[in-house]
Amino acid sequence: MPRFLLLLSLLFAASVQAAQVVNPAVFMALERAQSAQQKGDYATARKLLQQVEAKAGSAEEALVWRSRAYLAWAEGDNKQALQLLEKAVASGKLDEALLPNERLNLAKLNLVQERYAKVVELLGSPAQANEEVLQMLVQAYQGLGQHAKALPLAERYVQANPNAGDTWLQFLVGANAELKRYEAAERWQRRLLLRHPDQTKTWRQLAGLQQMAGDEDKALATLRAAHAKGLRFSESELDNLVLLASAAGQPWQGAKLLEGMLESRLLATNATRRERLGMLWWQARERSSASRIYRELAAQSGNAKLWLHVAQLELEQAHWQAGLDALKQAERAGAERRQVRAWREWAEGELSFERQRQVARIN
Repeated sequence: MPRFLLLLSLLFAASVQAAQVVNPAVFMALERAQSAQQKGDYATARKLLQQVEAKAGSAEEALVWRSRAYLAWAEGDNKQALQLLEKAVASGKLDEALLPNERLNLAKLNLVQERYAKVVELLGSPAQANEEVLQMLVQAYQGLGQHAKALPLAERYVQANPNAGDTWLQFLVGANAELKRYEAAERWQRRLLLRHPDQTKTWRQLAGLQQMAGDEDKALATLRAAHAKGLRFSESELDNLVLLASAAGQPWQGAKLLEGMLESRLLATNATRRERLGMLWWQARERSSASRIYRELAAQSGNAKLWLHVAQLELEQAHWQAGLDALKQAERAGAERRQVRAWREWAEGELSFERQRQVARIN
């Protein structure tokens, strides 16, 4: 707040210097109101501003709107502040030298009210912009869902300021990933990794980006490198990487990543993860791998559902006898007889037809 009041004081002083035609009575009232506001006496400031009589369409009226806007802003009434400052700027009566700062403050208020298009309109795309303006533009374009427009601004700032805060790099990672520019996202994530080489989160995010790019071998290598450094991931973090692959429609990559983590003992092997691996291979249409895993799990547990999965996978590969054998195991384990019978009749019919074709070929 002190910084805001200082800015307000400087802006007001500049406006007084430029406002040669302002009625002295109005000038004094505005000055007293400003003094009361700086002391935190908002009630007195409001009363003084309400008492000012300004001619419609005059410079005095614009200055009163402006003062009321900053008072409302100081009180936390951003909506009212926006409306009043907008009127003051649109009046065309404010000193031209002050308008850039007034537009900046107006952009801030519009940003708070999530009027992102207005923020862009007020700020434009300045060739020379400080960190504050670039942050506002980036946030506005994000709000509009226009990540492609936000990215060049953020990149421009980071390139000019190599020591820019982590939030800038994190934005560049996230926005590039959102646009499926995984190579660029990985490049910025590596910048974060150089800053925080001992943060497991940073390594995990890098592996996640590599996995999203479809390079599960690279993701696994990243996880192994972190593990070799002595960093340890929680099981939920690693499980979530696999779930991310599944959610992104990348079952093959997810299966390879999970298989690699189990083989390298980054994750402990258990029935749940083995079943997830089988399902991922199935979703990736690697039915022989999926069948092998489900068969092992079914034999160990005697679970009827797992035997049905084995049967379905074998039948999908036209392995009719293997499918019938799995159906027999499922029935013994308590699978629903109606379903087993229906599948058996279909498989037996296909097997019979297959044998007839073989005989016909021999003859």
